[in-house]
Amino acid sequence: MADETTPTPERPEEGAGGAPDQPSVAPPDAEEHAHEQQEGAVGETTPATEAGTPPADVVAEHDAAVAERQAAAPAPSGQADEDEEYEDEPAPRVKPAIPGADLEVDIVLEGQDALGRERSPYEDDLVEEEEEEEESAPAVEEVDQLDDQPIAAVDIKLTAEARYRATGKRKTSVARVMLRPGTGAYTINGRSLEVFFPRPTLQRNIRQPLEAVGYDDRMDVIARLHGGGVSAQAGALRHGISRALLEADPNLRTELKRRGFLTRDARVKERKKAGLKKARKRPQFSKR
Repeated sequence: MADETTPTPERPEEGAGGAPDQPSVAPPDAEEHAHEQQEGAVGETTPATEAGTPPADVVAEHDAAVAERQAAAPAPSGQADEDEEYEDEPAPRVKPAIPGADLEVDIVLEGQDALGRERSPYEDDLVEEEEEEEESAPAVEEVDQLDDQPIAAVDIKLTAEARYRATGKRKTSVARVMLRPGTGAYTINGRSLEVFFPRPTLQRNIRQPLEAVGYDDRMDVIARLHGGGVSAQAGALRHGISRALLEADPNLRTELKRRGFLTRDARVKERKKAGLKKARKRPQFSKR
């Protein structure tokens, strides 16, 4: 009976350009032979080499060489930019206990330039001219005070037979006014001013012309009004009183015109347009 032998596995044949499926392993006899040659070349081995660990001085020299190469090699662009960003990043702002205590005061004194520049002689001349104009021009409050004061140098003859008539208009209202010497009473369509115009605002507007000339308690006003509403009739009455004062003293034209008493208010209601609900209002748009 023939001895049964285990068949040895066949090695895969290498192709033209392929590699074997399993890596080749050196036989154990070859490893022992190489180890003996190494011991014969070195002689006596240290315990560190026997264990497979290199000596400390060799490790230190290797680490130093690696560190020198890393220091000499340039850092990647992305990493360098990140390092610069971290270096340039300012320290985080600490919130102060008092809000605004850490802010710098930015005050520009009068006569100084906000940018710290020196002014030229031409700019100095302009500044001097502006200051002179501001000093010469009256303030707004002063102008209002002058309007409230009576007009000086008024020459109105207040004889017993003196009668000054004029007509005033506003919107569709017409006021026929007559001024005569008296105590400052107003008679409008047979009624007093307070009864015909109960609103204090309208009463004040009507009294303005006589108060401006200082004759509010020395002349009576008799007027006939028709047309328009209450506000339009008040404007027409003031316009008529102002024009009657102009008949009494033509020299009052400049001052009365400056205060706006002689200007005929031309504002009226705009007429309705065809196709519209009112002058400007359009019907509601419906797409469907």
